[in-house]
Amino acid sequence: MANQDFRQGVLYAIAAYCMWGVAPVYFKFLDSVPPTEILMHRVIWSFILVTILVVVSGQIASVKQIFRQPKQLLILTVTATLVGCNWLLFIWAISADRLVDASLGYFINPLLNVALGMLFLGERLSKLQLTAVGIAALGVLVELIQFGSIPWISLALAGSFGLYGLMRKKVGLQAVTGLFVETALMLPIALLYWWSLDTPTANLANNSGNLNLLLFSAGVITTLPLLSFAAAAVRIPYYLLGLIQYIGPSLMLILAITVYGETMDAATLTTFGFIWLALLIFTGDTWQRRRRNKRDA
Repeated sequence: MANQDFRQGVLYAIAAYCMWGVAPVYFKFLDSVPPTEILMHRVIWSFILVTILVVVSGQIASVKQIFRQPKQLLILTVTATLVGCNWLLFIWAISADRLVDASLGYFINPLLNVALGMLFLGERLSKLQLTAVGIAALGVLVELIQFGSIPWISLALAGSFGLYGLMRKKVGLQAVTGLFVETALMLPIALLYWWSLDTPTANLANNSGNLNLLLFSAGVITTLPLLSFAAAAVRIPYYLLGLIQYIGPSLMLILAITVYGETMDAATLTTFGFIWLALLIFTGDTWQRRRRNKRDA
């Protein structure tokens, strides 16, 4: 049974990161819709889908309990803001042909998670892990000094998602329950925004059936990878989940260069080089530490 759970966990993780990695294809199909309007649909249809999942899985009591705890509700208000900003920036980056920058952000994310764990969770890092984080920071610094630019899209995506993950870890809620509350908090703003919209695609009755189907699918595109990720997280070790995570930004980078014709300038290539070196050191150290722990057990 343990081996079966492990295999299922690996498959769930691969599925989650593959879905996240190819998500830009979906958003490219919505090029005619403004990013803020796509975000609005993402919130509304995700809320409806997650509501169904909460009812079917019998988690209504857990949701009610959250709304009776002001501290948890406040944290989820912050996480809803963080994930909403992350979604919006990601959608905008794709529509602005900045997918390379978005992929860099998700390459930076695991290293930022390590740094956040050290700063806020009291986690201890090995010398090699500290070296990896330092090299990643040096890559950003070199770009700033040598080229006078900073990868703000990448850093904002990594920062918002890193802080989101940190706060969700501290609040300790299941993926579906937490996402329900987050989308519920964003829902009134989304509906008010929809009511005030005056764009060619705001009225669903004026859209083609294919476009409306794509907009309705925003809930599935948002929720399905999160559920797969949650299923993987309880079945496989965290280190392995971290290694599989690189599938997502790798697919984004491949899509950006081979399908959408984006290029990497000298500044971006320099930062990528530092980040990849840092990830190589970090991954190797994580793997070795895991092997030593298994051998000593």
